[in-house]
Amino acid sequence: MASSNGDVRNLTEVRMSQMVLPCHANHRGQLSTGQLLKWIDTAACLSAERHAGCPCVTASMDDIYFEHTISVGQVVNLKTKVNRAFNSSMEVGIHVTSEDLCNGNEWKVCQAFATFVAQPQGNKKVKLKPVTPASEEENLEHSIAAERRRMRLVHTDNIKDLLTRSTQTDERSKEKGTNGGVPAEKTRVESVELVLPPHANHQGNTFGGQIMAWMENIATIAASRLCHAHPTLKIIEMFHFRGPSQVGDRLILKAIVNNAFKDSMEVGVCVEAFCHDVCVYPEGI
Repeated sequence: MASSNGDVRNLTEVRMSQMVLPCHANHRGQLSTGQLLKWIDTAACLSAERHAGCPCVTASMDDIYFEHTISVGQVVNLKTKVNRAFNSSMEVGIHVTSEDLCNGNEWKVCQAFATFVAQPQGNKKVKLKPVTPASEEENLEHSIAAERRRMRLVHTDNIKDLLTRSTQTDERSKEKGTNGGVPAEKTRVESVELVLPPHANHQGNTFGGQIMAWMENIATIAASRLCHAHPTLKIIEMFHFRGPSQVGDRLILKAIVNNAFKDSMEVGVCVEAFCHDVCVYPEGI
């Protein structure tokens, strides 16, 4: 499909603009990160489903660095498109900018890459058609998407290895005491969310953006307990969804500050889904 200026437009490209209203904002009058994650997931999923021609679910979201905050009254512009398709999964590139309608200024907020998996219909296996780059920029993204996929596949193993090797170090730290620091347990936060119909997507599963929003909220509470202030979320490390949850499930969210640095801290968050008081699978980061 050609655009008005003669360029060939990616058929999976989705553009979405949202006005930031008070109901989307936090206590500072700025767009909450959780709401932004919902919009990102919505637009990215639409791109994935345009390419797949069937329902898709969020498998993971790569690291995101937020360069600017967005205030009430400003506009959020999102552009998403499929960079490359593999067997049943695909990478969706996401670009977010904000716009001030009063002076016309526009600036970059963040860039992200999400992985979506096409859901088979019945017993039919999904084999996605390849993506054909239509520009030099798309050709570059298509090329490096394979390397990003490789890095995602080894990410889980690297984290497991890191946790194993750090166990002895943690035990030695406990023996030495906190040295005047704040015990990690004091930052622990646990919450429960009942998945209701408004939280579900068109497939009846819990909307990935909603889960990410709940995770952002509980992470902020844990961080606030350490610094006794209202911190700003700057970086999200990879979200990894291990399985779906559905309406009626209860999601148990847990967050704790892992470590604190000079003017920042790392908060770990995980989510478990329970159905009829039985834990069926974990999901989160």
